[in-house]
Amino acid sequence: MNLKEQIEYPANGVLSKVISKTEKNNLTLFSMAANTDIGTHTSTKEGFVYVIEGKGTFVLNEEEIEMLPGTIIFMGQNAPHSLKAEENTSFLLSLNN
Repeated sequence: MNLKEQIEYPANGVLSKVISKTEKNNLTLFSMAANTDIGTHTSTKEGFVYVIEGKGTFVLNEEEIEMLPGTIIFMGQNAPHSLKAEENTSFLLSLNN
């Protein structure tokens, strides 16, 4: 599968597509419209974000991380995080069960 071919940006907000779901791992493709944010939240699972394209800011445990293509951000369980897309931004989210 070519992930870039799966990217669809909404006019505003966030669009997510489950790419793969198994007993041990969930892979979801997120596409965020420019100037969209996802408020602070946590996950009971650990995982990582891989930025495919775009530009934004990922805040993890109060640390700002620039979201640029190729960036990988590792997250521990229950780590507070939020996101803001400055331009159309897509990323792959992998969560381990």
